[in-house]
Amino acid sequence: MSETVTTAEQQTRLPREIWVLVGASFLIAIGYGLIGPALPNFATSFDVGVTAASVVVSAFAFVRLAFAPASGRLVTRFGERPVYLWGLSIVAAGTLACAAAADYWQLLLFRSASGIGSTMFTVSAIGLLIRISPPHLRGRASGLWGTSFLLGGIAGPVAGSGLVAVSLRAPFLAYGLALVLTTVLVWWQLRNSELASRPSGETEPAMTFRQAMRHPTYRAALASNLTNGWIVFGVRMSLMPLFVTAVLLKDETFTGFALAVFAAANAAVLLLAGRFADHRGRRLPALFGLALLAAGTTLLGLTSDPWVFLVASFVAGVGSGALNPAQSAAVADVLGAKARGGSVLAGFQMAADVGAVVGPLVAGAIADQWSYGAAFAVTGAIGALSLVLWVFATETLPGRRADEHTAQDVATDSCCPESGGRS
Repeated sequence: MSETVTTAEQQTRLPREIWVLVGASFLIAIGYGLIGPALPNFATSFDVGVTAASVVVSAFAFVRLAFAPASGRLVTRFGERPVYLWGLSIVAAGTLACAAAADYWQLLLFRSASGIGSTMFTVSAIGLLIRISPPHLRGRASGLWGTSFLLGGIAGPVAGSGLVAVSLRAPFLAYGLALVLTTVLVWWQLRNSELASRPSGETEPAMTFRQAMRHPTYRAALASNLTNGWIVFGVRMSLMPLFVTAVLLKDETFTGFALAVFAAANAAVLLLAGRFADHRGRRLPALFGLALLAAGTTLLGLTSDPWVFLVASFVAGVGSGALNPAQSAAVADVLGAKARGGSVLAGFQMAADVGAVVGPLVAGAIADQWSYGAAFAVTGAIGALSLVLWVFATETLPGRRADEHTAQDVATDSCCPESGGRS
């Protein structure tokens, strides 16, 4: 009887290493929030204009996007754990250097360098989650990791606002030191982990981005992550505050409340969506999430009522929360826990980064040329197009055995039928 209970617990218990990554994700996200309130003002303190200050903010995202393919190759070559630690170390060094920056150009250089480290630990963290998570718990692990990052992102600005009152350099110093401690903590906890290390005699071939693109579910995940970056990290942060001021005639306090409603709805759904994705499959929560995200975003631009605007923010937040664990778990299914595919993971991350960069530009241009309603409608249409791809995606939920990588086999078989799937 006790042996049966132990086996059941093992089937539902996440490995210790997952909790290490979750804790690190929370600390990293708090750090992002710490420097968020300070960075633009710190840049302008060097006697530059708003445009130059915006370049410092955008440079981080552009460098992340540009370096993502190289990060994928590093993960394939050296493994997830060392690249994760290197990435954290680079961001720590870059952030501490920002705290000591003597002029604008130094700040721009050091903040840009931090973007290199950021994409390194992001790609490798996703790879570690895939390697460490049992196949039937991937959705739950992804939801937990996403929740920790979201909660850290909510808590960070609160602490950051207090530090800014002390000094504009204080948030960078605090974040840099926190990253140093996080790097040491992760190294200490994972240094002897067999789950986190790559087997020395590994024979699994590296899955290429082109091979993964042959799988309809990976293509759907790329589209939905592009949508997520476009809406959640792009338009939500750039267009919503302007819409609140120009159309709803409310101040920044209401904008913060609307963003908080979105974040709360997102956080409330992530874990539930992850569990659902592990039990019922990846497609249904992805479809449900995209439908709500597209509908809520479109509704944002069609109302002049503040309460309806808050309802729309809530709906979009629920949609994003339902989508993220499902799409991340589906990418993990396609790749398989034993496969090496840094370019596959980098491509998935780049999709969100492209959306975050392009989305505000396109939506802003449409709002200037036509209206805010048209901008939000086009943004919602991006989500609807992704939904169509998920309609034609195949279900990738693996069996209960850890050695089953059915989705990976499908991708490899389709590209190399003469090899019988794997070499």
